[in-house]
Amino acid sequence: MNHELMIFGVVLAIFAYLVGIKKATWLLAGYNQKRVADQEKLATSVGLTYALSALWLLIWGLVGVANSELVASIAVGLILLQLVYVQMKMVG
Repeated sequence: MNHELMIFGVVLAIFAYLVGIKKATWLLAGYNQKRVADQEKLATSVGLTYALSALWLLIWGLVGVANSELVASIAVGLILLQLVYVQMKMVG
């Protein structure tokens, strides 16, 4: 069991809940809320990405993978891809 991955996964799960369910888009860095036309779509999209990343980290944290840096890098890469997608498609 890898505790660092699990803690990171729990933190991301909390952010996924706050952004995806509670629509707390003010927590997101790198987005100009005034330039995003559809705040609902932004919250749903980012919340889903955070939830998938959290699930990824929690599963591999429970399994106890030896290369935790690679697992965390994949999760961070997914979040960065989401950031690029939002900047290209949702910001007007």
